[in-house]
Amino acid sequence: MLIEDDRRLAASIQRGLGESGLAVDVVHEGNDGIAAVLSTPYDVVVMDVMLPGADGLTVSRQLRQQKVSAPILMLTARDAVDDRVRGLEAGADDYMVKPFAMRELLARIRALARRHLPDRTSVLTAGSIVLDTAAHTLKVSDTPVELTAKEFAILDFFMHHPGHLLTRAQIIDHVWDYDFEGGHNLVEVYMGRLRRKLTTAGAGDPFVTVRGAGYRLEPRE
Repeated sequence: MLIEDDRRLAASIQRGLGESGLAVDVVHEGNDGIAAVLSTPYDVVVMDVMLPGADGLTVSRQLRQQKVSAPILMLTARDAVDDRVRGLEAGADDYMVKPFAMRELLARIRALARRHLPDRTSVLTAGSIVLDTAAHTLKVSDTPVELTAKEFAILDFFMHHPGHLLTRAQIIDHVWDYDFEGGHNLVEVYMGRLRRKLTTAGAGDPFVTVRGAGYRLEPRE
């Protein structure tokens, strides 16, 4: 979730993160951000401090009071120590001063998203499949495999939940933003592409289709 009232900056961030395979929902006011985060289990919340309605500090406090555990990354034009301290004390997990490099924002978001995992490494392994989320690379038994941003995001989701049944709705919610209108058939198209690429690279088909429910990642050794 991105809460940013500067619409040009919000569009730029959404585009930059989207090109790296992240699904980003955007709202422009603090109160809208609170409502969105309370209704959807986002992996990370990125928000400006200066927002119309409820400001970023208020949003952060209210989310923490409502037991929202999603990591919060604050964006601000102020770089004084006192400003950063106030943000952290309000419940934020990290802080970035504008202007910032998109690469650093992406790296911090990914680091925050890994905080709840028992293994925080950026390299995920399942059988012969090795996904490096920091380098944005995929290898099967040391053979590089090229993926599109969406294919990478889908595989990343499965690699974080090996053996778990993931429904088509869950995949859509995680990989696409809330303007997605492609339907479940598009998920099947991407799953088909992933299966072909992994099989061609020598991993076999690591996905089990549960008819009428979704898919499980069960890689072959």
